[in-house]
Amino acid sequence: MKKYSFKNDYSEGAHPSILERLINTNLEQAIGYGEDEFCNEARASIKEKIKKEAAIHFVSGGTQANQIVISSILRPHESVIAAESGHIAVHETGAIEATGHKINTASTSNGKLTPKEVQHVLDTHTDEHMVKPKLVYISNSTEIGSVYTKEELTTLYTFCKEKNLYLFVDGARLASALTSSKSDVTLEDMANLSDVFYIGGTKNGALIGEAIVINDLKLDEDFRYNIKQKGGMLAKGRLIGIQFAELFKNDLFFELGKYANNMAQKLAEGLSNNGYQFLTEPSSNQIFPILPNQLIEKLQNDFEFYVWSKIDENNSSIRLVTSWSTPEEKINEFLEKINKI
Repeated sequence: MKKYSFKNDYSEGAHPSILERLINTNLEQAIGYGEDEFCNEARASIKEKIKKEAAIHFVSGGTQANQIVISSILRPHESVIAAESGHIAVHETGAIEATGHKINTASTSNGKLTPKEVQHVLDTHTDEHMVKPKLVYISNSTEIGSVYTKEELTTLYTFCKEKNLYLFVDGARLASALTSSKSDVTLEDMANLSDVFYIGGTKNGALIGEAIVINDLKLDEDFRYNIKQKGGMLAKGRLIGIQFAELFKNDLFFELGKYANNMAQKLAEGLSNNGYQFLTEPSSNQIFPILPNQLIEKLQNDFEFYVWSKIDENNSSIRLVTSWSTPEEKINEFLEKINKI
């Protein structure tokens, strides 16, 4: 029997309504490079949610979005500040550094940056013999599942404006973050409390695709040139536009994020009821329980997941990720397996 995977939230294909829309529009002709009617429909739906006249561009994936945005915004001598656990610092094979921009990392306890960590980086970069920190990168939710509150986001954005820094938010799992029970942030807040952010589709029911939202329109100048140069401008841009148009029809985007969170919460409650602790407080569709190594080995006979970090000689944290289509019976099976062991 094939093992069920809790490794990520993109193992499945796409939500049926997205596939249906792709099929139904398959033989319709459309102009290319993201300027078609479907992309414009998606842009209009997103702008309606954020209540702002932002510039919106569609690319295929999160690493591509991060690389294009950061390389477009920064001058050659400028750097980006990120948490040590940040995706650009750990899981993107040096994509940002490959554009010539250094990542200044800061240690955090929960994956979230605050003005204190950012200020420390600023204090240690003092003259032209060093790179000049200019952009702050965060993700919501973070690489370890935590989410920003509106107060935290407001404080960080205000600080960035005072220090003449840009704030860029990686939203690969934004649907999960915004629908988290720990969050009071809306999509409109994201537009008002960042210079650029992106809305993740790949990890929330789309086949592929992220929507880059540029709130500071000065940063949109020549942005399409950078998309093209970095290989992000799809001739069949319609493929991503159709998916986002469908995701933002009848709030499907938020519905799918909420479902993934509910499945993760059920997992977390079951584990907590068995007395297990967590690396970080369960807040989104990624949870990090701390389990005995012997239990982990037995669970791996039936389920796939990542062993995240070593806690001590006998215990480790694992990462369990639920998706928009995780069957509830698989949650039950996982918890039943723990009880049986």
